[in-house]
Amino acid sequence: MSLPEPSCKWSSRHDHTFSQSRSIAQERRTLVVVGITAVAMVAEVAAGLVYGSMALLADGLHMASHAVALGIAAFAYRYAREHASDPSFSFGTGKVNSLAGYSGAVLLGVFALGMAGESLERFFSPVEIAVDQALVVAVLGLIVNGLSVAVLGAGGGHSHGHDHDHDHDHDHDHDHDHEGPRHDDHDHNFKSAYFHVLADALTSILAIAALLAAKYLDISWLDPMMGIVGAALVARWSWGLLRESGQVLLDRQEDDVTLNRLRSSVEGSGVHRIVDLHVWSIGQGRRAAILSIESAAPRSAGEYRSMLPDDLGLVHVTIEVQQADHAA
Repeated sequence: MSLPEPSCKWSSRHDHTFSQSRSIAQERRTLVVVGITAVAMVAEVAAGLVYGSMALLADGLHMASHAVALGIAAFAYRYAREHASDPSFSFGTGKVNSLAGYSGAVLLGVFALGMAGESLERFFSPVEIAVDQALVVAVLGLIVNGLSVAVLGAGGGHSHGHDHDHDHDHDHDHDHDHEGPRHDDHDHNFKSAYFHVLADALTSILAIAALLAAKYLDISWLDPMMGIVGAALVARWSWGLLRESGQVLLDRQEDDVTLNRLRSSVEGSGVHRIVDLHVWSIGQGRRAAILSIESAAPRSAGEYRSMLPDDLGLVHVTIEVQQADHAA
């Protein structure tokens, strides 16, 4: 059987930015929260030094650690946006988001260990608590952290679409198609920033509850107990974020539901068969895929691309087509 002569169609819009060069709402909201946290941190540290309050000073230094984590998140957004067109990034800068999220999750884990260690120490070596002063600090912290949670919690998704095709109409057809995501996956960087301020807010709430119990019910052991409860919750958030972002960084294959949908979209007629399939995440709501298709009546790469579901966020698809009787 003679195969058609190869012909190519190239689009001048070929790039791998996938809309990552645009500023998004999450970036702007993260910057606002960085500012709020930094101002509160400076105010608490200054007040602690002026009034000799160790409670204020300690809370200010604790807030500084979260300001660093939020700063990492803000830096990651800017870096990904400014380097989106850098050709040295094969699939754009989407994974910078997950890398920052992973780093933030590690910091959350360290924070949880610190909370647990301090709480256990106070169980066995109780210290006298300046309840009234500590309540003021906890309430101020809750106000600041509650405002930050509200700012981040109002953040919305972002999507943008564009198309690009280049087809080779011969026995090994390749189609690279770029289309904006039709759905929003987790933004690991934003999730990390949100968990950091949520952890601070949770700590303030638990501290207020424990301090009120100590003040009015004389239950001092509740203070370290609340610390352990808070540490357990933060550790759980940290582990979940580590797992999610780590899977993206390691190019883990997508779930069976996604793979089966792709297979059924191509193999539904029974004429075509996918002999090799790889689908992985390259950023928030963006996936790349490689399909090797075997068929006795092969079609063009563009026709196979049109069969794929539009709601899977496939922004970079490579399709190889093999004549069934010539396939290895």
